[in-house]
Amino acid sequence: MPSVVMQTLSITAPVFAMLFLGVALKRVGWIDAAFIQTASALVFKGTMPTLLFISILKADLDAALQPALLGYFVLATIATFILAWCWAIWRCPPEDRGVYVQGAFRGNNGIVGLALAGSLYGDYGLSLGSVLAGVVILVYNSLSAMILAIYSPDGRTRATPILASILRNPLIIGVVAAMPFAYWQIALPSWLMASGQYFAQMTLPLALICIGATLSLATLRESSGSALSSSLMKMVWLPAIATLGGWACGFQGAELGILFLYFASPTAAASFVMARAVNANHQLAATIIVITTLMAALSINAGLFLLGWLGWL
Repeated sequence: MPSVVMQTLSITAPVFAMLFLGVALKRVGWIDAAFIQTASALVFKGTMPTLLFISILKADLDAALQPALLGYFVLATIATFILAWCWAIWRCPPEDRGVYVQGAFRGNNGIVGLALAGSLYGDYGLSLGSVLAGVVILVYNSLSAMILAIYSPDGRTRATPILASILRNPLIIGVVAAMPFAYWQIALPSWLMASGQYFAQMTLPLALICIGATLSLATLRESSGSALSSSLMKMVWLPAIATLGGWACGFQGAELGILFLYFASPTAAASFVMARAVNANHQLAATIIVITTLMAALSINAGLFLLGWLGWL
């Protein structure tokens, strides 16, 4: 277990380093609000769709294709989304509900979940984790675009604008565009792939620097109640419900362990980028990301210890 603790810390520590770099750069005046707005737009419209496109293109869809596990993962993701939404209606003011729900159900599977799956279960964990990540990317982005549109400050609550916002979402366009290439194994020129990877690698540093630059003690105090509630949903209650559901459906061993890691991953940095893109409460989104990342080292290791003690892993 100590090795798992160190592995979790080794994954989350660089995230915090980039967050604190954003705080420092804003404080010394090297970046300002205009940079944050421009960089966030670049991530949302360019680098992150490219990252998703390349990730799906490189995923080995045949290596660990398990329809039952994939089906459960998608259904459980939708169920946790609905639970978070119902809780937000009771717990959260209307203008913040979209950000609250997105923070409560959308995990950082591509960074934290996949890295821990590979660390614990080797090549099998990487293969199965990649397939799960590829499938859930579309679900995450569709549900996030929908909930943010419903509670948009612009007041677009009719079905047509919501559907249009989902179809126009650059992250969803990147995922859908990659599917034919992945399915028919269409290879892109090596120079194009290398250029795309250079561009995509800017995603996480830029997003985290913008999140850090957005944080302040005032915004942390203002959003602490909603942020803490959403974070507890993300890191404790929803992973427990989804993992228990997986065990009840007969999943054991590595499959159950990977399910837990993916549901217990901290909130994805993409939630901040999407919240800012639709003019929602991006300070709340940033606070949720920080709190859940702080909680990850404790909650993930406690969950793995409990599952091992129960003999389910």
